[in-house]
Amino acid sequence: MSSDRKKIMMVDDDPVILKIGRHFLSEAYEVFPLPSAEKLFEALEKVTPDLILLDIVMPEIDGVEALTRLKADARFASIPVIFVTSVGDDRSVFEHLKLGAYSNLTKPFTAEELLTRVENCLNDYFPVNQKPARPIKTGADVDAEALGRKKIILAVDDAPELLRMIYLLLRSDYKVHTLSEPEKLEALLESVKPDLFLLDYHMPERNGFDLVPIIKSYDQHKDTPFIFLTQEKSKEYLDEARKLGAKDYIIKPIKADVLRSKIEKYISE
Repeated sequence: MSSDRKKIMMVDDDPVILKIGRHFLSEAYEVFPLPSAEKLFEALEKVTPDLILLDIVMPEIDGVEALTRLKADARFASIPVIFVTSVGDDRSVFEHLKLGAYSNLTKPFTAEELLTRVENCLNDYFPVNQKPARPIKTGADVDAEALGRKKIILAVDDAPELLRMIYLLLRSDYKVHTLSEPEKLEALLESVKPDLFLLDYHMPERNGFDLVPIIKSYDQHKDTPFIFLTQEKSKEYLDEARKLGAKDYIIKPIKADVLRSKIEKYISE
């Protein structure tokens, strides 16, 4: 095998999953299939991978405990980990991100899903040296290429975990910028020109409503669509949001399909 191939350790107690994963990945990567977390830690003493695909439900040491051990060891803490799990709901994804996982991959997965998730991760961690092994274009990619670039989304929320979840959910189709300190919005808008804003309503110092006049003070953003992220459902709140020109709102906790569908609806208007 070529020495410049990225190394991926895939850990799962199901030999079928290991066989499928190796089949999908082995053309582009050096793959190490491992049947348990114990075998993972043994292998890590000999080889340092560029990525670990880690099953959650395993005997003896499960994926959560294994990730905790990895993050506690300075030798392995920076290795990105993608959880492979049969539970793919938004709450589980959110909890796994908080633990330090890069993202989740839900079983059963297709070759395209696995390759896309792996390629995105490696491109994030190795942006200069790593090129996608097999570029996969979505409809949004094709549309954006016709315009010369991907559409840009700026998400503003004081919860970093939520921002990371939004980033992971949207980055395949859009260029996503996140901001957890709303007071820095003006500085960011000097260099970033979003095609759509996602604005949290409840934030210290400045809430989402406070940010709208700032955004509209820029000539290029007078008509840029924005969507509020909120737990507030009162009529007064919704009326005020409409008066400010909000295209829509998304109720927290955010559901992935709702987020994607509303962005797709408004970003190209």
